Amino acid sequence: MTDLMSRFITLEGGEGVGKSTQIAAIADFLRATGDEVVVTREPGGTAYAEALRSLLLTPREEIVTPSAELLTLFAARAQHWHALILPALKRGAWVLSDRFVDATYAYQGAGRGLPVADIAVLERWLLQGHQPGLTLLLDMPVAEGMARARARAALDRFEQEHVDFFERVRVGYLARAEADSQRIRCINAAQPLLAVQTDVLTIVRVYCAEMTGSAT
Repeated sequence: MTDLMSRFITLEGGEGVGKSTQIAAIADFLRATGDEVVVTREPGGTAYAEALRSLLLTPREEIVTPSAELLTLFAARAQHWHALILPALKRGAWVLSDRFVDATYAYQGAGRGLPVADIAVLERWLLQGHQPGLTLLLDMPVAEGMARARARAALDRFEQEHVDFFERVRVGYLARAEADSQRIRCINAAQPLLAVQTDVLTIVRVYCAEMTGSAT
């Protein structure tokens, strides 16, 4: 991890795990220190990337092939990375993103069955070895997460997938967390909301302290 990436924090997880709620809590904590905080999401984050997000998430009769989905995601990510994330990091802001590359390995890799090597090629080409400094993986059983997702709004194209798809996504996420436990911290998102927030902010406080070499 480079110093530039140390202020880049991502939140990951399946449907309904509460990423938006926790990212807001992290943003409030970091803003209280006086730092600039940019909150964003994937796919999306800029006008062009948000347009691609709409293409990706809108349910449609036409079957979207996994390779087309993957390349559209990376097109949105390229715009997001160069137009929003990198400029914010270079001026010293914190960037908090609801999903990033780990989601692609989980959804398009484990979920769709695309070769991990193909995703890695696109990742290396676009990010040139850069990774978030910290990734928080909010994990809960698929059935519980999907029940939450169904209760909040109409389901998008991804949320309409079958349960076995999301089981594969969860397995993919947990495998990445196990393989990169220093960067990816797994949190039990099935706990009560306050307990999840406590776990999240504890990790962020320790991370900030390690960055600065002092208590935060």
